[in-house]
Amino acid sequence: MIHYHARWIVSVSDPPMRDGWITVDGGRVAAVTRRAPANGGQQIDLGEVAVMPGLVNAHTHLELSYLRDEVPPASEFVTWIRDVMAARRRRPDPQSPEILDSIDRALAEASACGTAIVGDISNTLVSFAPLTRSSLAAVVFYELIRFHVDDPQTFVDTAWEELNRLVPTDRVRATLAAHAPYSVAPLVFRAIRQAINRDPFAPSSVHLAESIEEVEFIRSGGGPWRRLLEDLGVWDPSWVPPGGSPVKFLDDSGFLDARILAVHGVQMTAGDLGRLAARGTTLVTCPRSNGHTGAGAPPIADFYKSGVRVAVGTDSLASSPDLNVFAELATMRALAPEVPAATLIDSATREGARALGFDGDYGTIEPGKRARLLAVGIPSLTIDVEEYLVAAGIQPQQLRWVEP
Repeated sequence: MIHYHARWIVSVSDPPMRDGWITVDGGRVAAVTRRAPANGGQQIDLGEVAVMPGLVNAHTHLELSYLRDEVPPASEFVTWIRDVMAARRRRPDPQSPEILDSIDRALAEASACGTAIVGDISNTLVSFAPLTRSSLAAVVFYELIRFHVDDPQTFVDTAWEELNRLVPTDRVRATLAAHAPYSVAPLVFRAIRQAINRDPFAPSSVHLAESIEEVEFIRSGGGPWRRLLEDLGVWDPSWVPPGGSPVKFLDDSGFLDARILAVHGVQMTAGDLGRLAARGTTLVTCPRSNGHTGAGAPPIADFYKSGVRVAVGTDSLASSPDLNVFAELATMRALAPEVPAATLIDSATREGARALGFDGDYGTIEPGKRARLLAVGIPSLTIDVEEYLVAAGIQPQQLRWVEP
């Protein structure tokens, strides 16, 4: 049994505690108290730090880490997508040493930036094995892309069989996900929904209302996305644009519910956000990536005003400079200064853990949960510790894991 003292304890489940103690026993939190423990055990003073739960990066693409600094920023989202596709075609082997090494480096970077859990999007499942060897907990979303397919059910069933060949651990799991409304046929969405319904606890993910080009495509069937699908030779002439918004389309099709992570939402209206809130869907925001890809600035304040659950992601190193969730929080604070700091921290910890199905062990500092505790160096005269954590742009050199 070890008793840790810290200048601040930011448990997320309760208001910040100044000069508090955390007792850890067998790798799990046994108590969080204001008074020094009277019972036995080693006592360790962590000094001028705020101890908080490990962060949750609810949306990233580890398999794209080799594209760091290779894809320039774009003013139009589809232009950026074309550049990513071209870069991936130049390295067609997902098992190449370059790609595998970049995944290992990204995992080390994520941990150094204070991340305990990731929601990782993969088209190849190449990140699954490295994640099982890492210190991170994770859901690997096996993301399917197919706009024109002759047999949607067989396509999804084959992917499901691939998932079942993976061996999950107590920290790393895999599930199916759909890419986006402009790249996945309606019957493929239906088959994915049916597949994930076989596991009542499995989350799923979809990129949704990310760009104005996506909104145009769903409304009219035209624009840059139509041209890209035609250029790729995958346009389906039988497809009929559903009209309305991308959120309405997926909601009407029965895809959205409390197990779905809807990623980005840059172009969502108040009505769209209301639909997500009503379904219990979690919206994952990745503001720095949105600026790089040409999607635009997410309406962070509107997200919270709507009552929708909000989690935080960095997206991939193809569109973000690093995997630092603290940097995303600083961007969110700049975009929405009216949102309370405690609410932003909740999104980067408890909400992300809940959305990924890890809230029983992670997301808050409470008795019974894993002691995956992050110590953040803070100035000695800090008064509003939560504001400091979200606004300062915490860097890895300020962080260390509290290892019991």
